[in-house]
Formats: sequence, structure tokens, C-alpha cells
Amino acid sequence: MRSILVLNGPNLNLLGTRQPEIYGTTTLADVEDMCAAHAEKIGVAVTCAQSNHEGALVDHIHAARGVHDAIILNAGAYTHTSIALMDAISSTEATVVELHLSNIHARETFRHTSYISPVSVGLICGFGANGYILAMDAVLHHLES
Repeated sequence: MRSILVLNGPNLNLLGTRQPEIYGTTTLADVEDMCAAHAEKIGVAVTCAQSNHEGALVDHIHAARGVHDAIILNAGAYTHTSIALMDAISSTEATVVELHLSNIHARETFRHTSYISPVSVGLICGFGANGYILAMDAVLHHLES
């Protein structure tokens, strides 16, 4: 059975209450429940994790080696700043999909730069919480093709 790690970065623990006009009202627990239900439907295992700490996210990526086939990563603000996350992704065998709830390219210009995109197979942004489902389907299709 394929295995996917859904990894969320800083401030995503506040989903549903933090800037709902941008990120919606769906909570992180709701997202994790959606992912678990969809994983069962498509026949994959899913593990969800979140941290506000860059080093902890790097540790999760390192721990994914040999355990998960893919990582869906919403690195939040670290997307635009973290060479450490980029290097960690480069060192794992897992396929990585970059994910954002909002369309980062329709926002402030500093959000247009991503250190995650160059080491990911794809990017899904702007579809809110449904982006996680889209990412799961996309990464499974990528793994099977």
C-alpha cells in the first residue's frame, strides 16, 4: 500500500480562525479528517503532521525516507525562506508536492518565490482545503504512472 505524509508548517495549526478571508474556516483537524477519509477511498495510508518549527519539519522529512512514498508539503511561510527544507527534500526519496491553500501568486510579491517548487514534482495552490484532496490524487497518479 502506498503511503503519503501530509506535512503542514507554521501557523497552519490556526486554520479556521487565522485570516479566514484568505485561508477559509476549515480547521487543521478538518483537513486531517478529509485526508484520512480520502486516503481510505483511494487505498493509500496517510499520516498527518504539523509543526511551527523549521527543524521539526526537516526531521519529519528525514523520517519519511523509506516510510512514505510521497509528501504533501504545505510549508507555509517557510516556502519562501527555507533552504533547509529544500535541502531536506532533495535528500529524501519521497515524491513531494508543494501545496498552499491560497494562490500565492495572487498575493504579495515575496510569496512568489518558493524554495520548495524546484525540488517538488508539482504545485497545487488556491483551492483551499480541497487542495489536499487534489494533491493526494495527483501524487498517487504520479507514483502510478
